[in-house]
Amino acid sequence: MQITHLVTHSGGFHADELLSSVILTRLFPDAQLVRSRDPEWIAPARTRIIYDVGQQYDPAQGVFDHHQRPTPQRPDGQPFSSFGLVWNRFGRDYLAALGLPAGDIDAVHAQFDERFVLPIDLMDNGAVDPGSAGPLLARLTLPVLLESLKPVFDDPDPNADDRAFAAALPIARAFVESNLNREAAKVRAAGIVADAIRAAGDGKVMELPRGMPFRPAIEEAGADHLLFVVHPRDTDWALTGIRIGENTFEQRADLPKAWAGLTDKALEAATGVEGAKFCHNGRFLAIARSREAALRMAALAVDEAGADTARVQAQV
Repeated sequence: MQITHLVTHSGGFHADELLSSVILTRLFPDAQLVRSRDPEWIAPARTRIIYDVGQQYDPAQGVFDHHQRPTPQRPDGQPFSSFGLVWNRFGRDYLAALGLPAGDIDAVHAQFDERFVLPIDLMDNGAVDPGSAGPLLARLTLPVLLESLKPVFDDPDPNADDRAFAAALPIARAFVESNLNREAAKVRAAGIVADAIRAAGDGKVMELPRGMPFRPAIEEAGADHLLFVVHPRDTDWALTGIRIGENTFEQRADLPKAWAGLTDKALEAATGVEGAKFCHNGRFLAIARSREAALRMAALAVDEAGADTARVQAQV
C-alpha cells in the first residue's frame, strides 16, 4: 500500500493522536501529515490513514477512530484511544523499523502496550483521572505535559494549533523511543539475568557482568532466595538490594544499619573490608573498589539479614 497522506483532526490536540503520529510518520516518512475535519479528507481512501477522526474503526480501510459508539475496546473491556488502535495495528512494524531483533518484537510490543499505551488510552477516554497520581503529580503525567504544548487560547496566529502540533511531535517521539529503548533493554537483560540466577544456584547473592534491569527477571524466575546483586560499575563495583516491587523502595533485605552513610576509612572500619568505599543512607546501595571487596560486603550483608530474620522469628 502506498500511503501518501496521514490524516488527523485539526484544532487542539491530545496525546493520543500526537503519539499516533509518532508511529505513523516513522513508518510512512514520505506521507503528508494533514490536520483537517473536512469531510473530503476524513473519507477513507486507499492512499491515506485516518486516525482520531472519522467516526469509525476499520483497519481494512485505514480508519482508526474511537469517538463513535460502540467505542472500540480491548479484549478485557478497557477502551482504546486512537493511539492504542494504531499501536495494535502498526506497533510491530514500528519496532521492526527501529531495528529490534525479530525475536524480541512480541515481548516489547506487549510490555510497551501495557506500561505506556494503555495509560494513554485510559486517560484519553476519561477512564483514569490524572488526579489519581496525586495533587502534586497530576500536572506531570505525560498526556498533560504533551497537551501543555498547545497554544494559549488567545494566540492570534490562525496556524497556531498546527504550528504547536509540529513542534510537539519530536518531543513526543523522544518519549516514545526512549521508553521503547528501555523496554527492549529489559528484554535483552532478561536472558543475561536468567544465566546469572542459574550461576548463583542456592546462594543469596547474584553477580551480573554489568548494571542492568534485574528485578523483573528475578521475579519471573521465582528466585525468591536472592537478596543482593553485585556488578561492576566503571572503575568500581556496586552492591545493591532487590526491591520487592516496582512502585516501592522496600527491599527484600537492607544493607546493615551500621554501614549507613559511611564512606572510605569509616566504612572499611565498620565492615572490616579493605576497599569498602560508600554505603547509601537508604541502605540499598554500597560501592566497593574491587569485586572481591563487593562480594565480601555482600556476604556480610547476607549474614546480617539472616540474623535480623532470626531475631524477628524469636520475638514472634
